Amino acid sequence: MSAATVSYSSRVRELLAGSLSSVEAGESQDLESLVIELVHCLNSLSENLASNASDDDEQENDANSNAGDEDHEIDVTTLNEVIQVLDDILKFLSSPLMNQDVMDALSFELPKVISKFAGLSGKCLELAEEIVDRFVEACNPRDMLSVLCEALDAARVSLSLSTSSTPLLHGLSKVFISVRRRHYEQLKVAVPIVLNVLKDMSLEPNMQVEGLFDKALAIGVSIKAVASKLEKEEGTKVCCLLGLYVMQITAVLSVSIKDKVDSGVPLVMQLKPLLAYCGLTHLGLITGNDAERLTSTVSKDDDDNDFLNSFHDINLGASLLFIWGRISPEVADVASDVNELQSNPVKRWQAYGMLKHILASGDLLWEFKRHTVEVLLEIVRGATPSQCNVQIDCSQYTTSIYSALQAVTLVIMYAPDADLRKKTFEALKRIISDIPVPQRFDVLKALVTNSQSSTMRGILLDQVRNNIMSTSSLQATDCDAHVTELVELVLKPPHGGPPLFPDQSDEVLAALNLYRFALLNNSRAGKETSSSSGFLSKKTLERDYKGWLLPLRTIVSGSIAENQRQKDQDQESSLEILCILNRIESLLYWCIELVEERLKSS
Repeated sequence: MSAATVSYSSRVRELLAGSLSSVEAGESQDLESLVIELVHCLNSLSENLASNASDDDEQENDANSNAGDEDHEIDVTTLNEVIQVLDDILKFLSSPLMNQDVMDALSFELPKVISKFAGLSGKCLELAEEIVDRFVEACNPRDMLSVLCEALDAARVSLSLSTSSTPLLHGLSKVFISVRRRHYEQLKVAVPIVLNVLKDMSLEPNMQVEGLFDKALAIGVSIKAVASKLEKEEGTKVCCLLGLYVMQITAVLSVSIKDKVDSGVPLVMQLKPLLAYCGLTHLGLITGNDAERLTSTVSKDDDDNDFLNSFHDINLGASLLFIWGRISPEVADVASDVNELQSNPVKRWQAYGMLKHILASGDLLWEFKRHTVEVLLEIVRGATPSQCNVQIDCSQYTTSIYSALQAVTLVIMYAPDADLRKKTFEALKRIISDIPVPQRFDVLKALVTNSQSSTMRGILLDQVRNNIMSTSSLQATDCDAHVTELVELVLKPPHGGPPLFPDQSDEVLAALNLYRFALLNNSRAGKETSSSSGFLSKKTLERDYKGWLLPLRTIVSGSIAENQRQKDQDQESSLEILCILNRIESLLYWCIELVEERLKSS
């Protein structure tokens, strides 16, 4: 600021003194206008700081080498001015002559403005927290809860959310404990706001994970303190709310880690007392039972979903808590839980549905997904063919297993290294074999139908073939309809038109391989070809022959001829495509011959 600029600290002292005098004189309207003017003055100071910072940045970019001591001196002068203003406000609020009406009037406005200065220096943060503390001590807790929540909401648009929110979160952690009645209702309003702020903070490019975690943990400890002094139903609800909060902040914390996963171990270890207090177990977390139990408790009386929408990452957080235990035994010993999952198909299916949240997340480090794939390989190791085919109703888990397998295919396609892709493919095969046969082919069909990748469709069609080979003859009989639908899906797409070459070469090869295998497999099983319905019926074979195979032969022959003509222009590319098309042509002619033989004998 220039010397001509009026002293902000003098103006702030004048307005504060005037507010106290107006109350003593019984002029409440003057108090309101003075508070408005005080807020305007502080906002002006904040805008002035932002303007100076912007000017300094431009000067540094234009001529960094010419930056002199004068600029530095201006910064120090401005900082000292802010510290003086904050100190004056704190002294005024701490005065024994302070009137409660003045305190209340200031409490509705100042926390929001004061928080803007918290990031300027350690001293500014200290003074801002002390000012908020003073309001928390002197004002109605329920009023302060509303004030701080409103201030946090306003701070979300700030360019420095992590610093401006710190004194507000600090005050909120104290207000939670000070509230005397209707604790759960108050927390139900405040906690979603806190979670939104923490989520936004985690997205800041220079966010320090430790700082974010400290803020989140302080709120959790306060919620625990509230729960510990309550009894019966309200205490149970607050405890459940705390459990959901821990899951959610675990997801936020894990996403915030951008360097090495191991760096988060000391932080996650600090959550152990909160997990124990809420009665959460790592087996309950990985099966989803804990999240479901807590959610059903806190949502019992809620008519809308706004509250629970703030906890949209609890399943991700619950799964990550289990993975953190696998990453470090200091966090938790999950060996016995892995053994339980190996021996219990239902819990294993539940775990697949939970771990998909990690595999499908685009915000986590790949290291988390690597650990997750290794966990999948470990827990499915206990699944034997006899277990897989036990008559256990898997229907209620089919949807979540299907979603888990979709997430697995994403890792196979996009993993950054071959080792992880190899392990994930092995996990894909084992999970598929862990699904009881009655549901297995329904899941495979859904995966093939909804996959947008020709390569992945090819991989999945190969899995259909492999699973037909591994099932009994009686069970494989039920797969005929699946084979017909899947082959038709590729060779005669529902959206019309023939398969595109070379783009869809992988899935066409796999579909023809599947069709050829099914023809040979049915023949070995001694199935009749003259029945009026079925995979080898004359009607079905004629449909396949005229509707799929012959048209495809024409398309493939034309594609080969076209690529032969283009070979001189781009020899390397054309040769690669020709190799693929020749393989397709060879396999296609084999299928045509098999069908023709059966049509002759029918």
